[in-house]
Amino acid sequence: MSCYAFIDAQNVHRGIKSLGWHLDWNKFRVYLDEKYNVDTAYLFIGYLPTNQELYSTLQKAGFILIFKPVIYDHVGKAKGNCDADLVLHTMVEKDNYEKAVIVTSDGDFYSLVKYLYDTEKLLMVLSPYIHTCSKLLKKEAKEKINYMDNLKRKIALNEKAPHTDETV
Repeated sequence: MSCYAFIDAQNVHRGIKSLGWHLDWNKFRVYLDEKYNVDTAYLFIGYLPTNQELYSTLQKAGFILIFKPVIYDHVGKAKGNCDADLVLHTMVEKDNYEKAVIVTSDGDFYSLVKYLYDTEKLLMVLSPYIHTCSKLLKKEAKEKINYMDNLKRKIALNEKAPHTDETV
């Protein structure tokens, strides 16, 4: 069975960070493979030229990066909203996978999750945190939703290892 993961990088990064720990992206990629048999993992991420080392690390971990140009708001904060790109790519690729794992807590993906569920292509929604996960997402994923907040032991960055806190 071919299984693709479509990952909202910023949502995952912020969700895990709100729990007080950092995600080890290498461990997370292994987890996706071992738990859900994900053979292709797309990571949707805003592009900042200063994050080349991060992008290289993510690619070495086995993620296929889909970049969104970053824009800056009125106070100079970077914004790289990848929601539409994730939905479009999931639909463009739909004939190439049997099952999909959607990794986000964002309710903007509820219609995508509903479509995948109704067409029996949804394997799982993986949300960073149960309490910040959209009610719409929970409703549409039904029984096919898991949370990452209880996975710290498996996918957390070793706190002694250096980590980057760049926008993901």
